[in-house]
Amino acid sequence: MNRRRRKKLQDRLVVAAGFGTPGQVAAILRAGADPSLPNRSQTTPLYRASVQNRALAIELLLAAGADPDAESGTGDEGLPLCAAACWGHDAAVRALLAAGADPTRREDGGTGHTALEWAESGGHTTTTELLRAPQ
Repeated sequence: MNRRRRKKLQDRLVVAAGFGTPGQVAAILRAGADPSLPNRSQTTPLYRASVQNRALAIELLLAAGADPDAESGTGDEGLPLCAAACWGHDAAVRALLAAGADPTRREDGGTGHTALEWAESGGHTTTTELLRAPQ
């Protein structure tokens, strides 16, 4: 696949992960998009799905090989689990934890917040309980 086509596929995958249907995500993955690679803005598909609480998209991306602990962005984004926890997106948190996302991992290369800290600061009680439960 040529470089231009790969970039377009990655852009389409990130958009579909956050706003499309699970069928669209699956089709773009079948077309050759990489579930781990970011788009041109450096956003990973898993991060976008996590911010938007798209549990089915998260599960598809993880099944296709996305790393649940890969950071996204260039400073204003971060870990998928932190993104989901920050907004109290319990379905996304459950999907990421089931795939082995590390609830103790810190964003920003180890210097930022953990998912638990984000959930607590947002007052998301259920999310906090999910993150404190034994994995």
